[in-house]
Amino acid sequence: LQNVRIDPNSISYSMWKDIPVPFYMAVHFFEVLNPKDVLQGAKPVLNQRGPYVYREFRHKTNITFHDNDTVSFLEYRKLFFQPDLSNGTEDDYVVVPNILMMGAAVMMENLPNFVKLLLSGALAGLKQQAFMNRTVGEIMWGYEDPLIDTINMIVPGLIPFKGKFGLLIELNNSNSGLFTVNTGMKNISRVHMVDTWNGLKKVNYWRSSQCNMINGTAGEMWPPFMSPTSLEFYSPDACRSMTLVYEQSGKFEGVPTYRFVAPKFLFANGTDYPPNEGFCPCMQSGIQNVSTCRLNAPIFISHPHFYNADPALVDSVEGLHPSKDQHGLFLDVHPLTGIPMNCSIKLQLNLYIKQVSGIIQTGKIKPVVLPLLWFAQSGSIEGSVLKQFYTNLVLIPSVLEYLQYIFLGLSVPLIISAAVLMAMSQ
Repeated sequence: LQNVRIDPNSISYSMWKDIPVPFYMAVHFFEVLNPKDVLQGAKPVLNQRGPYVYREFRHKTNITFHDNDTVSFLEYRKLFFQPDLSNGTEDDYVVVPNILMMGAAVMMENLPNFVKLLLSGALAGLKQQAFMNRTVGEIMWGYEDPLIDTINMIVPGLIPFKGKFGLLIELNNSNSGLFTVNTGMKNISRVHMVDTWNGLKKVNYWRSSQCNMINGTAGEMWPPFMSPTSLEFYSPDACRSMTLVYEQSGKFEGVPTYRFVAPKFLFANGTDYPPNEGFCPCMQSGIQNVSTCRLNAPIFISHPHFYNADPALVDSVEGLHPSKDQHGLFLDVHPLTGIPMNCSIKLQLNLYIKQVSGIIQTGKIKPVVLPLLWFAQSGSIEGSVLKQFYTNLVLIPSVLEYLQYIFLGLSVPLIISAAVLMAMSQ
């Protein structure tokens, strides 16, 4: 119990402060092979590119202990491209939707026609098209586009940011918000459980109190003595708390684990799973509208390749092949300590595109939730840390258990001998 608390004197503290597990993020892009046909109303044909693999380093700063048995911290992430593990380079060109333009078009759909015509004229002057051919590095980490200033001028506040635009720009050299979690000093069952995030007890992105709740841990460790039921964590990337469910018991490199996976209803709509109604307005099951926490852009998250989603989503494009092995997420946790041994968390970003009346650049595009990219963040305990785990949590307890039986076996004849001697003396 002492060694799993968040305490500078505990064994697990250094692991919590600077995670020794090598994390990797593998990014896969969906290239649109028939952009001209899509503009005429055809079904998008996609080709998966990648993976583009990054080594992820995490470290905590601003660690502050409080009197109420909580600790606050900022965790920073840095990503470094790994060419030897990747299938391609950041200089690869990929044809994808013009995310800024198509997103702004859908966001402006209900505005007056003269505003849309004004944007359409500006797009023509800037030679903007519905699809763009940019490098992997630009799409992920940002590119400068005069369209940003133009949109800000035409509809101030529609996209409240300036400078570069990139899909994953917030993941690199940045933190995931100020977490305040329980230390477990007085109540070990609350260790790592989130008290507040950015000072909030709950978020205000969603339409129900239940969906806005910040539940579980920060996704790094969990309280010890886990039961094979479920675990929860708050994900700033998904803007919500997530619950994973127990699937099976197993072993990782000899260490006992519980495997937790995403339930089929994780991204279900309110019709198929009523508690998710607070995440709506919804479309088909299997995709979650995150526009309220993504600058109102028509962005949806899902499992990769629309795994566990409505088949209509897979059928709306060509080139997707969902499977549990490749696209399902999992978390293997040592139940005694609550420390993850092996994990692979996967998420897909999708953009809702369609023809918007008054904006000629959107052509005759049929409404479709179009996959942009998916990424997998994975890591497993190895090396000296794994050896220490195995020695302290598997080997030594096993030896002690065998010794227990040996001592028990030796004690039986001694007890019998003592009883016989006592009987003889009487």
